[in-house]
Amino acid sequence: MDTIHALHRALEAGQSGEELRRFFTADAVTVEHPNLIRPTGARTPLDKMLTASAAGVELLSSQKYDVHSTLRSGDTTIVRLTWTGVLRTGSQLVAHIAQFVETRDGLISSIETFDCYEPF
Repeated sequence: MDTIHALHRALEAGQSGEELRRFFTADAVTVEHPNLIRPTGARTPLDKMLTASAAGVELLSSQKYDVHSTLRSGDTTIVRLTWTGVLRTGSQLVAHIAQFVETRDGLISSIETFDCYEPF
């Protein structure tokens, strides 16, 4: 959970791109299930995740991760959280999220995420 918490704090601090690589294994992947932002979902390898995070920083003036609960079983941590992002236009996005985070050697190897966005 320490790595997941540290990743959230780094994202809240505006870190992106290569600054985030330290949290992930070289073969890390994110599986995003269909949602309002990605209607068909996505499977994203690490390099594309880092590129997307840099693009996200350009869109957001801030973001916050409020973790409500976690449950760990072996190398899997289930995280229930609310993400709030404020766009540079001032609009706010809110998503209620369940993530299944796999770790290996203290690093994140995969994140499977179910993001339920509130209406825009």
